[in-house]
Amino acid sequence: MRLAQRVTGLDASPTAALIPLMRDLREKGQDVINLAIGEPAFATPAPVLTATVQALQGGFTRYDATGGVAALRAKLAAAFEGLGAENIVVTNGAKQALFSIFQAICDAGDEVILPVPCWVSFAAQIRLAGAEPVSVPCRSDHQLDLAAIERVIGPRTRAIIVNSPNNPTGAVYPRQTFQALAALAQANDLWIIADEAYRDFVYSPRKPFSAWSLSELRDRLIVVRSFSKTAAMTGFRVGYLAASGDLPRALEGLQSHLCGNVCTFVQHGALAASEELPWMKSWLAELDDLRRFALAQTRSLFECTEPRGAFYLFPDVRRRLAPGQGSGDFALDLLRQTGVATVPGEAFGAPGHLRICYAVGREKLADAFQRLRKSL
Repeated sequence: MRLAQRVTGLDASPTAALIPLMRDLREKGQDVINLAIGEPAFATPAPVLTATVQALQGGFTRYDATGGVAALRAKLAAAFEGLGAENIVVTNGAKQALFSIFQAICDAGDEVILPVPCWVSFAAQIRLAGAEPVSVPCRSDHQLDLAAIERVIGPRTRAIIVNSPNNPTGAVYPRQTFQALAALAQANDLWIIADEAYRDFVYSPRKPFSAWSLSELRDRLIVVRSFSKTAAMTGFRVGYLAASGDLPRALEGLQSHLCGNVCTFVQHGALAASEELPWMKSWLAELDDLRRFALAQTRSLFECTEPRGAFYLFPDVRRRLAPGQGSGDFALDLLRQTGVATVPGEAFGAPGHLRICYAVGREKLADAFQRLRKSL
């Protein structure tokens, strides 16, 4: 039977595709160190677990409002000046929030500007909405090339999506970049979609920055955030978006047909994680130590720009590639030969690179780099 072209032409997430290969190698007895993972190794904080269990035991197992549990929406809205609970939509992770946004703002033939390197699912989600991603390479330091972005704005451009701190590069964009994007959005009637999943993972002396702090941008800004990283809740699947105007109601209507409400008792765990984050100070200190160690180790093997946020390195491996070899083949060779899993740059629209997650602990990192150094 025939399947829809939107599905048959869709490649699975490249990061998810690594999981069965790693499992196969482990079953064959190989010790695999997973530096391809996109989550911190920290345990989910106790207050989050306690609140989730108490909600489950307290009977919060029924349907709730499509847009999210009222107390959670109100708490989240307090972080966005000028917004109320009705401007928040709680989603099944930030991934579903982004998918729904493209469905809501894009028609067939529309375009969304996508700075690359970028997260693996952006382009696929844009195409699933019937639109086309317009890729714009970042500068060599992984900062946005604003002039290049302006050159590709056309009559079908609907939005620019920005991810800071960035996955996969760890780049953090300064306030001036968002001010320039605000001017472009106003001049060309565009949405700015700010993926802030890694917002709290910024290393000193920089501080977390949200595009919502720019009042001139708020009427055309959609902010997407997640509990997955900031509270080690990747398996909980809770994210949310914030926006002004009619968009949240439209997204709520879409969600009512897509999935109904997000798991009710899990949202109570998210409510506990939306309070102060006392664990973040120690997490950041540990990650910063790992970042410095991993950067030094990586630079002994490859060229690599220093990341300022998130928990990834994105080294340039082109001088290590054999003639005709891509970074995808290179990553597979490393996995088979050393048992160290990384993600090839092709997954992020940047061939010739690898993404390395350093949020795995010092001992694993040291072992992984020892293996890589021996092999290379």
